[in-house]
Amino acid sequence: MTSKLGLKHIQEIAPYVGGRPISEVAREYGLDESKIIKLASNENPLGMPKSAHDAMLAAANDLGRYPDSNGFELKKVLSARLDVPADWITLGNGSNDILELAARAVAQFDDAIIFSRHAFAVYPLASQAVGARAVEVAPTPNYGHDLPAMLKATQSAGDKAKLVFVANPNNPTGSYLTPAEIESFLQAVPSNVVVVLDEAYNEYLAPEQRYDAIAWVKRFPNMILSRSFSKAYGLAGLRIGYGVAQPELTDLLNRIRQPFNVNSLAQAAAIASFQDHAFLQKGYEVNRAGYHQLVKAFDEMGLTYLPSAGNFVLVKVGEDDAAGARVNLVLLKRGIIVRPVGNYGLPQWLRISIGLPEENTAFINAFREILAK
Repeated sequence: MTSKLGLKHIQEIAPYVGGRPISEVAREYGLDESKIIKLASNENPLGMPKSAHDAMLAAANDLGRYPDSNGFELKKVLSARLDVPADWITLGNGSNDILELAARAVAQFDDAIIFSRHAFAVYPLASQAVGARAVEVAPTPNYGHDLPAMLKATQSAGDKAKLVFVANPNNPTGSYLTPAEIESFLQAVPSNVVVVLDEAYNEYLAPEQRYDAIAWVKRFPNMILSRSFSKAYGLAGLRIGYGVAQPELTDLLNRIRQPFNVNSLAQAAAIASFQDHAFLQKGYEVNRAGYHQLVKAFDEMGLTYLPSAGNFVLVKVGEDDAAGARVNLVLLKRGIIVRPVGNYGLPQWLRISIGLPEENTAFINAFREILAK
């Protein structure tokens, strides 16, 4: 739809489409909501931790007041754990907010923002929103970030290069970059180009994959680390995330972020969940077991899938470009919501969020039957 109103680069944006809500699928297909399984949005199948739920209810007693715009108590907790000053932290309405703030803070019309093809859909949206040129770099053969190629694209853009988005693990492919690869990239990127390291799925990394990204923030003043409370911490519905960077960048982000962009309930729940180590560990264990449950079934079915370091698996369901949509529709009619990824340029694939054991089993059984037919 075209309009005489608004800027051309805004009119050209294709709005972000999230995973379909359970209530919507129930209405459309006449299903019982209680029997629908949602494995579409990389949410935590354990839900919200009780500690966060209790903290949120306590905070609800003071909802007649505005939230703390600076998030003092939450930043205090984050600062202590991360070992950075509080003024290095920016709170966001989900980590999505941090990504968009970064684009608005450093790029403008005709600047270049670089990211990998098949990476998070918000990167091109954030680029288009500021009128910047979205530079998509072809991924490696295993659908991972080709950092040398991304560096070359940054250098080719010259003074127009303003921002690079790097996701680790990457959504929707689940690909993983080693610490050596990331550090080498940070060292090589021109110091006037901001690098956002998006770690929305960081907590799902296996122990041998983990690294100290905060140490890089301390070394590289052009780096922003973005993290989320939506996934491992179980707070997707409250929309809260944070960014970590040196003061020169956090000052820019705070100049343009909305006042009170993180509500009181979200702040209280985040403080509690961030300190709930038992919940985080249980979520990690459920995710690892669920991953092995899914890929074992895919192996048995002879399907191609991508190894994932996140809480989801990308699986190929056919050879034609209608395959993903076709299988997704049959699953929807059976009350199982997964994520087609045609909008990511992957129409032959489906992204399956890892659920509870019984949810994974229900999906696998339905999936086997559908593909057999």
